Amino acid sequence: MNAPAPPAPGATTPPPPAQANSPFASTSFLAWTFVLVWGTGYLASKAGLQHVAPFTFLTLRFSFGLLVLLPLLLLAARRDPLRWPGDGKAWAHVVVAGLLMHAANLGGSHYAQYLGMSAGVTALVLATQPLATAFIAAAFMHERLRPFQWLGVFLGLVGVAFVVWHKIDVHAIHGDAVAAVLISLTAITAGTLYQRVFCPTVDLRTSTLIQFAASLLLLVPLAGAVEGFKANLVPVVFAAVAFLVLFGSIFATNVLHTLMRRGEATRVTSLLYLTPIVAVLLEWLLFGVVPSILTVLGIAVTCAGVALVAWQPRRTERPA
Repeated sequence: MNAPAPPAPGATTPPPPAQANSPFASTSFLAWTFVLVWGTGYLASKAGLQHVAPFTFLTLRFSFGLLVLLPLLLLAARRDPLRWPGDGKAWAHVVVAGLLMHAANLGGSHYAQYLGMSAGVTALVLATQPLATAFIAAAFMHERLRPFQWLGVFLGLVGVAFVVWHKIDVHAIHGDAVAAVLISLTAITAGTLYQRVFCPTVDLRTSTLIQFAASLLLLVPLAGAVEGFKANLVPVVFAAVAFLVLFGSIFATNVLHTLMRRGEATRVTSLLYLTPIVAVLLEWLLFGVVPSILTVLGIAVTCAGVALVAWQPRRTERPA
């Protein structure tokens, strides 16, 4: 089949298909949905880890994820053929990205809390991801940030510190927990950028299946050797696993990668600043934990920071 001819000079590009203009596929809708789901995941993880050790909890999570994904992919393949990685190198890139994004990131953050690190400290450390992403993207990916965007990155970090300050327990910080949460921070930062650079066109459906399987193969021996599969399988555990798989690992992670493909890395990851705010608001609505004045101030500062990072000033075109 002959390749399509290039457009003639002055010709206009045809509009995208109608499905791309759907409000549910818009970047704004996906961004806010991601923030809500990712923020709610804090509470779901907290509920599950009260009854199950972290690596065992993640083993349950990815086992259930595979059981859900397999029939969904078989149904999807009837309408749209699945695209698998083309060669061994492509498979390796997908696996590495998955181990960073899923196994190392979640394993580190869960294990830090399991060792006694408070949720506030964990959230504060992980909230530095947009800052780390900004530095890496500027240094190695040729993404130039304007001064007001750098200001937004730092404002977001300061705002998150205000939001979680009342939950920080410095007495619960020790070396092993710090190492675990730093592993989580490194993994989520590296995994997000790695998938963007080395897996820019992979089928997110098949890559998610591959990454779940690879993460499970790593976590099962860890759960057995370190924890002895310690678990108290009460109903809240199954509810937490179901939510985290369907809305966290499948929906939110794929939305994050979709947004990464549409925009700059720093602008997209700055959305992660908003997830602790969602967790605080849900704790207020569901458990009656009233936010302090400092928390409210932190919410305002964080929103201002994210707005600065995402803001794109209009360019005035000079007349010909």
